[in-house]
Amino acid sequence: MTQSSAWLVVGLGNPGPTYAFTRHNIGARVVDELASRTGVALKRHKRALADAAETHIAGRKVILTKPLSYMNESGGPTKALATFYKIDIDHIIVLHDELDIDLEAIRVKLGGGDNGHNGLKSVRSAFGTGDWFRVRLGIGRPPGRQDPADFVLKTFSSAEADSVATLISSGADAVESLIEHGLVPTQNRFNS
Repeated sequence: MTQSSAWLVVGLGNPGPTYAFTRHNIGARVVDELASRTGVALKRHKRALADAAETHIAGRKVILTKPLSYMNESGGPTKALATFYKIDIDHIIVLHDELDIDLEAIRVKLGGGDNGHNGLKSVRSAFGTGDWFRVRLGIGRPPGRQDPADFVLKTFSSAEADSVATLISSGADAVESLIEHGLVPTQNRFNS
């Protein structure tokens, strides 16, 4: 253990404008919100295939990042940044879309399985463990018989715009709470 006090906040998504506003990129959009709140701009990192920025939340150093790889290869850039900044696994927060949670709802947890999510699977594979924090951002289930793999690559509808804005804001609030107050108080606030 390196006893780092810095945090790594990873917003999962796919790179490029084609995917920017899809359901799968909601984690990356929360990182954009955190960057906006703290007044930083993410830039290409010199040691990892990722956009990143150093900032502070609740007086603690935080590295905000969005891997520039595709979702199923998110683990490599995440691990590279954790190594570069000497960040322990218990100071990593991964933000990701969650089909099994209603749109606008959030669940915060430590550890757990990947539940078929390729981004989580990649991060788990890179670290050899799943013992990092997750902010699970509810995007809801696909309607009818739509394939979940197709559903996550669709953009949100205009009717969902207010819910998406709330989800992004709440996701950023949850990250701030997790860093400042810890897991249990954050779960008590957001996992209702």
